[in-house]
Amino acid sequence: MNSRWIVAGAAALALGLLTLPLLKGSGREPLRPSATQQKDADVAAEGNTCEGTTTAKLDFVLNDHNNVPVKMADYKGKVVILNFWATWCGPCKEEIPSFVELYDRYKDKGLVIVGVSIDDGVEQLRPFMKEWRMQYPVLQMNEAIETAYGPFYGVPMTFFIARDGTICRKHMGPATKEQFEREIKALL
Repeated sequence: MNSRWIVAGAAALALGLLTLPLLKGSGREPLRPSATQQKDADVAAEGNTCEGTTTAKLDFVLNDHNNVPVKMADYKGKVVILNFWATWCGPCKEEIPSFVELYDRYKDKGLVIVGVSIDDGVEQLRPFMKEWRMQYPVLQMNEAIETAYGPFYGVPMTFFIARDGTICRKHMGPATKEQFEREIKALL
């Protein structure tokens, strides 16, 4: 057997073993699970917190699809869905119609969905946003936010941030509209 194939196989196995902990639970588990269903209902009624322990970093300025600077700090006090995605990502395209619908439904209740494009320039974003009817804020990745929320081993990656700035949930990979809506309602 060729030694190159042995080295390649060993490298693939090592990479798989290193990424296995990231995939455990599909990345859709809460950062810290709720104690009871009743407590979840109480949190939903209060609408501004969860049992997460990590505070979201929102001290960034990112350019939008028109290269206009947007302060992430302006979203403090709202429920924020921070979605990292790309125009070439198939699973990201599956989620976008759900985000469009959920944003329209809940934006007046304090929800903001922020899409952060991980690699596309404005020349790709503008026509893509028009085609997919994306009315929520779409911003361009920069190094500071990548460092704060990454590393990104794949997209989509979505963070749910409560009104008090606590990161309540993190999805690695796509989720359904129904799942997103349940999680939004628990925070509004």
